[in-house]
Amino acid sequence: MLITLIQKEIMHHILSVRFVALLVMCLLLVPLTLSTSYRNYQQNLVDYQEAVKLANIEETTMNPGMPLDPELEVSKLILKPTPLSVFANGLADALPSYLGMTRNGVTQGAPALVSSLSYLLGHLDFLFVVGTVFSLLALLFTFDAVAGEREAGTLRITLANSLPRDLFLWSKLIGGYVVFVVPFLVSLLFGLLMLVWQGFPLGEPEIFPRVLGLSIISLLYIGVFFAIGTVISTYLDNSKTALIVAFTVWVFAVLITPRVGFLAAKFIAPTQTSQSVYMEKTAMRDDFKAALEKEQDKMIREIPPNEKGHIHISGEMSKKITERMKPFEAEYRSKFQNNANKLDRNYTREIERQEQLGQMLSRITPTSSLIYITTNLTQTGKAKRGTYFQTGDRYYEMLYTDLFSKIIDYTHSRQNRPIQITQPPSLEITTLGETLRQSAVDVMLLCFFAVILTTVAFLKFFRSDI
Repeated sequence: MLITLIQKEIMHHILSVRFVALLVMCLLLVPLTLSTSYRNYQQNLVDYQEAVKLANIEETTMNPGMPLDPELEVSKLILKPTPLSVFANGLADALPSYLGMTRNGVTQGAPALVSSLSYLLGHLDFLFVVGTVFSLLALLFTFDAVAGEREAGTLRITLANSLPRDLFLWSKLIGGYVVFVVPFLVSLLFGLLMLVWQGFPLGEPEIFPRVLGLSIISLLYIGVFFAIGTVISTYLDNSKTALIVAFTVWVFAVLITPRVGFLAAKFIAPTQTSQSVYMEKTAMRDDFKAALEKEQDKMIREIPPNEKGHIHISGEMSKKITERMKPFEAEYRSKFQNNANKLDRNYTREIERQEQLGQMLSRITPTSSLIYITTNLTQTGKAKRGTYFQTGDRYYEMLYTDLFSKIIDYTHSRQNRPIQITQPPSLEITTLGETLRQSAVDVMLLCFFAVILTTVAFLKFFRSDI
């Protein structure tokens, strides 16, 4: 009996206008967005390769005895685009294009979209299509599943034939879901074939499992909105009212709530900007340098003047001053490093506290969980950003040990041997197992939404007076 009801529901949807709209959306949006995103990735890859070439022709050695501007970028850690960004651009265009290494700390290059007007309109990718377009279509498929039959009077006739209510509701859910996901999966398969034809490395071990995971998560997310639509349909008797409520729920769940969470976090846990932290470091280094120069001037004034009243510094005297300055140099260098580390730790704690609060508040809607899971799988989310900045900090520590700690501010000596500038390390790739561990909370939330909402729909339908 259930199979017969499902077949009837499938035919009902296939013969409707909404199925035609779904088919057109799938066949146009999914392949088009994947193909366009891959072209964008190829252009970003060319820009990255040109930036690496330009960085390689710059100086690779430096004399620590020569003057060095504290704000000079000695080396750069350039961000390489990931192929999986064709599915979800995430933070790829918002992250700094490179991290510059200076004596005052790590500077950030301009993001890729800093001067592009397209940033005002948002990014069209697979994540947007699933999270925004297909979630709305899923509600349009289910808002009148029960309300429409009740309004037309067919629900009472159907249930009068001793048909169990659970079978009726299951047929509505399963039939509509099958009709929905088959065009979606076909269009996704067609889009993947287009990507492979363009050169996308789908068969690589780090690529295919993640794409498979994206497909499963997308199906789960669509199932959540099918459950939402079914709940609305069981609680309301009028199709027009159900449509208005469904659209209102979609606006809040997809467009408003994910953004409100982080806006609220900014008010609850405000932070200072990275530029203000950098300026504090710059001012602190200038103060220490002025203190060193003051100590050096004091030592120079202790030298007795010659017959003409001028102070002459011989080579031997210069060496003595240098030796006497070493303890002061070590003291001020230690003070600067300790204070700089303290500033960095405080700033990092503030940012992490604000982001954790924003994530927690935004997770009351399934769209946020979809975004976090997808960007983790595509390596364009929070995990990739954390790895990027941690690699930059590690690279700065390497340069500090090899170069910055050996630079002398209070004197210039051309006798020091040039030091080879350490080349930037490569970014570590988060394994699929670690990615799934990071996304476990969001996966469980999507499952929780699907199960709870479906249960609510069934409980309401069982208790309804037909």
